[in-house]
Amino acid sequence: MFFEYPNLLFLELLLIPVIALYVWREIKGAGPTIRVSTTAPWSGKGGRLKKASRHLPFIFRSIALAAIIVAIARPRSSQDFEKVNTEGIDIVFALDISTSMLARDFNPDRISAAKDIAIEFIAQRPNDRMGIVVFAGESFTQCPLTTDRATLINLMKEVQTGFIEDGTAIGNGLATAVARLEDSEAKSKVIILLTDGVNNRGEVAPLMAAEIAKTYGVRVYTIGVGAMGLAPYPVMTPFGVEIQQVQVEIDEPLLRQIANETGGKYFRATDNTKLLEIYGEINKMEKNKTEVDSFPVYKELFMRFALIALFALAFELISRLFVSRRIP
Repeated sequence: MFFEYPNLLFLELLLIPVIALYVWREIKGAGPTIRVSTTAPWSGKGGRLKKASRHLPFIFRSIALAAIIVAIARPRSSQDFEKVNTEGIDIVFALDISTSMLARDFNPDRISAAKDIAIEFIAQRPNDRMGIVVFAGESFTQCPLTTDRATLINLMKEVQTGFIEDGTAIGNGLATAVARLEDSEAKSKVIILLTDGVNNRGEVAPLMAAEIAKTYGVRVYTIGVGAMGLAPYPVMTPFGVEIQQVQVEIDEPLLRQIANETGGKYFRATDNTKLLEIYGEINKMEKNKTEVDSFPVYKELFMRFALIALFALAFELISRLFVSRRIP
């Protein structure tokens, strides 16, 4: 507790002469007097307690005066609170959903591993807006930028191959993701582009999309997904689905150029563990900007002293009317 006007507390010193004057008058017997022919009617009435009670009005009045002085000095208490301002990052996942993402060099396959690990990444960043763009032979927005984690995760789970015409339109996918960030006011805008192939479809060239991303200040992290060499891939045959080894083709020079052009970084994921490590590294590089503002919150305490003064004055009145109204 502290006082807004501490100098007013010096008024408490006025109580010293007031109390001293009252004591001096009691000792000297000063005060109103009345002459009577005899004190017989009052002899033997009242004891020491009765005589002492006549001081109650003065005591309560002194308490009231002391409390009033404390109240006008404005007692207050304060407690520091912290307000955390978090500046989030806008992130768009651009996921390749071509049929090659069904290859089983990841567990259980590439697209399932990509979705599961992306969901873990989403859960670790509660302050960011995120969206999902998917692409194959063409691209579309699966989820616009949102902070609704439940909706985002549910829509991520629904991503699967076969939604759109097959192929790998990396440029279209990147351009669509940039369009989702075009009107973003976030100071940090990021695209995580994940693919397992070579650009072979689409109207927008990947490097042109990268130039557009750079123009809007979007940083692109590119991830090439696939084992080195051959990967097991389910192939439909007259005898049912058979697993065959197919050559893994990823245009790493293109993905690296896209990342370098936009200030991002290229990663190669060859299994679930490596992909998880890549998302962990991106998570560390793209840190939220957090500002902590400390500010005091004040609580006024004068009311409790005002109530003390009020009760003291009330008790003074009661003691005058019922306790010390008779001559001791």
